[in-house]
Amino acid sequence: MRGYVKVTIRLYYKFWNPCKETLDLVARNIRATTDKSAELATEQARGTQAPEREPTKERLNGDNSASARQPTARARQAISSSATQPEKPRDKASAQASPSMHDVFGPAGLLERCMIGGYEHRPGQLEMAEVVHDAFEQHHHAVVEAGTGTGKTLAYLIPAICSGRRVVISTATKSLQEQLYQKDVPFLQKHFAPNLKVAVMKGRSNFLCHARVNQMAHQPLLKGLEEIDAFRQIREWSKLTETGDRSELTFLSDDSDLWTRLDARRDTCTGQKCEHFNECFVTAMHQRAKEADLIIVNHHLFFADLSLKQDDFGSILPEYSAVIFDEAHEIEDVASDYFGRQISNYRFEELARDADQSLRLLNLGSPSILRRTQRVRERTRAFFEAFPPRDGRFPFARSERDAFVEQHREAYDSMLTALKGLETEIAAMMQKPEELLRIARRSFELRQEVAFLFESDEKNYVYWYERRNKGVFLTATPIDVSQILRQRLFEQFDTVVLTSATLTVGGRFEFIRQRLGLDHVKERTLPPEFDYAEQALLYLPTKMPDVRDAGFASKAADEIVQLLEHSQGRAFCLFTSYSQMNDLFERVRTRVSFPLLLQGTAPRSVLLERFKNTPAAVLFATSSFWQGVDVPGEQLSLVIVDRLPFAVPSDPIVAARVRALQDDGRNPFSEFQVPQAVLALKQGFGRLIRTKTDRGVLALLDTRIQRMPYGKIFLESLPNYRITHNSADAARFLER
Repeated sequence: MRGYVKVTIRLYYKFWNPCKETLDLVARNIRATTDKSAELATEQARGTQAPEREPTKERLNGDNSASARQPTARARQAISSSATQPEKPRDKASAQASPSMHDVFGPAGLLERCMIGGYEHRPGQLEMAEVVHDAFEQHHHAVVEAGTGTGKTLAYLIPAICSGRRVVISTATKSLQEQLYQKDVPFLQKHFAPNLKVAVMKGRSNFLCHARVNQMAHQPLLKGLEEIDAFRQIREWSKLTETGDRSELTFLSDDSDLWTRLDARRDTCTGQKCEHFNECFVTAMHQRAKEADLIIVNHHLFFADLSLKQDDFGSILPEYSAVIFDEAHEIEDVASDYFGRQISNYRFEELARDADQSLRLLNLGSPSILRRTQRVRERTRAFFEAFPPRDGRFPFARSERDAFVEQHREAYDSMLTALKGLETEIAAMMQKPEELLRIARRSFELRQEVAFLFESDEKNYVYWYERRNKGVFLTATPIDVSQILRQRLFEQFDTVVLTSATLTVGGRFEFIRQRLGLDHVKERTLPPEFDYAEQALLYLPTKMPDVRDAGFASKAADEIVQLLEHSQGRAFCLFTSYSQMNDLFERVRTRVSFPLLLQGTAPRSVLLERFKNTPAAVLFATSSFWQGVDVPGEQLSLVIVDRLPFAVPSDPIVAARVRALQDDGRNPFSEFQVPQAVLALKQGFGRLIRTKTDRGVLALLDTRIQRMPYGKIFLESLPNYRITHNSADAARFLER
């Protein structure tokens, strides 16, 4: 079993100072033991008899017997009496005992004694820890809905450490990765697991490339004084940083063009042939991961790795034996991206740019090959300009693709010929540095992707294109990822834990299980930690027109203005589309005096910081602010949602999934569209109450939740908010 080894858990008692009791959960280096396991397997393969091991030592590859998994009775007695009994010599059984989750999370448990005055026992946290611990011990999958305030990170991290396995923790965002690594892990290392080794893994584009920095320093290709100054700062930082992670560069904008020319992305990496390989930040990241007990990744990196394993292209992550998904409600969308195929005009432009830059840096830029790269640039530009100019996502079925190629045959063939010509030119060169061989391989891969996207007709894919600003994206997305995940994830690993605040619909996990292919799993919904009936009021106006009525926007603006006056700003106004957001913003902005922020006018992180730091601010936003946003306290006291967040039915992926369910004789509205909208609404409303002292009003301006039969499912799925239809009640609640 990969990445698995049972680790002895030792409990050390410092009876003279009970508040600093230390639980050494990783007394031995897991990887060292794993290496011994590998050596043992090698000896057995050679026919060598391995020496018999002493019964008191831990067993490799996981002893699943009850005696190996459970603390002895003597150890349990020692745990319960540790704070009152004088220190005595302990026998081996008690020294190697494992505490129960109740010993850690229960009243007067180890957590409470470590965090005097700063820890409050939460029954839901204990319950979750026991569920996760049981999943590791009994080797089964678990899905846990745990609301905000549960303390779920410690509830899964401590059982993961106790398991003795190498566990991957996959989060929805890089910011949550950083929170785990910078806040939760140091706490565990200080109080529980001083020998714990943890690694954070991110995509290669997050790291600086030494080779590219040196190349640019010797032959600078910089634009303007601002970029020259930024490069100087990056170069100085590169000599000091231990990680090379761009998150340390607070002065660098999210969309920095300079960083794309300096990062360690795979497309430009020469691997072990690079003279900087041993000092490479990506190499160091992989080395830390190989030695780690816990590996913290985000969903994008996890599924990028899983898709590589599917295609037998190697892997990104080292071997592991269990996975925990935090914010697991995002898995289907992220997996769909990584098990799909996509090209864009940006990829072709980057290929031509990287080819030109490499040729100049290597002093191999002959007029002939530079003409080839220019031809790639021109031919691909002409091809992508043939797509309709309107922004949006559009279906691109086989008949439509055939018609498009037939209509633009010359542009299509010229683009492929230009790519082939670049590959041929590189192959004919006397000198073929690794940088140029990679350019040729990228060109070949792009031709393969083009062929798949225009000529294949695989039934489990929906083909579509999107024009977004200056970008054109051609994509093939799996219609159903459940079979892929069933085979590649849930049948490959015996323990996968999924948790989020939004996994159930009407109190059931059926929707998420069907969408992810999760057949055999233990389920648990934890009780809420907050008193929603006292802390939040759900306002459902009854006199609003239907959302499809022409007069809806005007009435919605009236309600928003009235609510903002009652709350004195301090609000999120969340919309299901940019057009609705922009329309309501224009209708409201001249009628209120509060500072208004609009999504799209600045990067998401900048807008969020402005909202937090601007008194009485109001943010108008769409889907990206419905989740992963945390604004505790009075600064956010009102969340307004304009309509139930049903996915756009004309979206190619949504339409394809609806058709697939119809073809299977099922009801896509009740089995897919309503549950998906329920989870989205739960996420949006979840922005309001983040702590036990938060209070505020949730307003939904869509009367379908009251009029339509499916509205009952939405209401049953939400926390136990107090409900009112009277705006005066909302005003009084906000003014209290």
